[in-house]
Amino acid sequence: MIRALSMISPDIPDWKNHPESVWVDVLAPTAAELQELQKVFSINPLALEDALTEGHWSRFEAYREHAFLVYRTLKPGVKCNEDTERLSLFWYPETDTLITLRLREVEYLNSVWQSFEPVVHGIEERVIYHLLSRGTDSFFDFTDTLKEETDVLEESLFQTQSSPQLVRQVFQYKHLIMSARRLVSSARESVAAFSRHAALMSQESQHHPEELSMYLRDVVDVLGRTYESLDSSREVLTSVLDVNLTLQSNRMNEVMKTLTTVSTIFLPLTFLAGVWGMNFEHMPELHLKHGYLLSWLAFLTLGLGLGWYFRRRGWW
Repeated sequence: MIRALSMISPDIPDWKNHPESVWVDVLAPTAAELQELQKVFSINPLALEDALTEGHWSRFEAYREHAFLVYRTLKPGVKCNEDTERLSLFWYPETDTLITLRLREVEYLNSVWQSFEPVVHGIEERVIYHLLSRGTDSFFDFTDTLKEETDVLEESLFQTQSSPQLVRQVFQYKHLIMSARRLVSSARESVAAFSRHAALMSQESQHHPEELSMYLRDVVDVLGRTYESLDSSREVLTSVLDVNLTLQSNRMNEVMKTLTTVSTIFLPLTFLAGVWGMNFEHMPELHLKHGYLLSWLAFLTLGLGLGWYFRRRGWW
């Protein structure tokens, strides 16, 4: 599907006969539509191949025919996920023309398209900024959702005994953060390269002010803050994992201390029971009238005394 909007008029232009000051959006193009597009615009074949190939990360390239940017962002959703959206931009600064190509629906592009209001010549620079800015918002949504999830993990850290489930969630979020950091890093490098190219063009031509470069630097700054936020979330998850391991170790130490204390209390009792259980004929305690009662009194006194002593010393 191909649709077009004029940069200087709200009416849909005849972009085939007047390919200047126009924004052309292409969704999942067929071979016939690509041929129709290439008849009007000079599109570098390498750029077109990258735009039609699945799985490309964000990248920028300045071709002789146009500037080319692949911008890959996270797909917005209620939960943290690693689904992505990808948009390819072909920018023709000499004719104030922008072509966007996508293989699937991109939500933020449709939003920008519906809110597009042509005002002045060269408005495609602001269109590029709004597209990239809206795409960057998906990373912010991801970091906000991730922060909420990590807060829940921190709160449940001292309330649950299901350590394996907690560890599984931590590693799941760390995997998501790793994927998001790669996306943000490639997007930041690509937009920064686009900004440098736009600044260079503004110096070479008086017809193209540095407005686009300024917009792109703002996007780069936002992506940089997002990258730092992801690093902070990763450090929080690492801290959660460390604290969980420490708590498990402390619980194990408490169990071992209890078992050691109980074993220490019963050790002298076992010794006495072993001594009095020997069947020698001339053992004096065997013929005591109240020997059985005295043995139990010795057991209780020794056991309770050791327990009180360990409790007083804080060993139990």
